[in-house]
Amino acid sequence: MAKRVHRPREDAEFNFILGMSEVPVLAYFTGTWPKAIEPCRVMDLVVGGIADHYTGRLTAVRADITRCPAATERYGITGAPSYVLLKEGEAVAHGTGPMTIAEVRKLLDGHL
Repeated sequence: MAKRVHRPREDAEFNFILGMSEVPVLAYFTGTWPKAIEPCRVMDLVVGGIADHYTGRLTAVRADITRCPAATERYGITGAPSYVLLKEGEAVAHGTGPMTIAEVRKLLDGHL
C-alpha cells in the first residue's frame, strides 16, 4: 500500500486525520473477517494507486471497521470494503465492494 494512505489505529486518530486534512478525504473501510480479507487486500492496491494519482488533492485513509467503530457507524458502513469521500467531514460520495481504479476515479472525479 502507498505510504500516503493513513492507517488510524482508533477513532480518535481517524478524527484527527480528518481534522488536519486540507483536502477531501477518501475513507476506505476494511474488515478482518474471512470473506472480507481478500477483497480488502485487492483494494489496498487500488486505493494506493488512487492516493498516488491524487497526491495533493486527496487524503486516503484505510480504517479497520473493528478499530474505528464510531466512524463506521457515523458513515453507515455495513460491509467491507466500503468507501466514503468526505469534504469538510461530510460524506459526498459512497461506494461498496471491490472496485477498479477507473471505478474509484469515477466516484471521485466529480468532487475533486
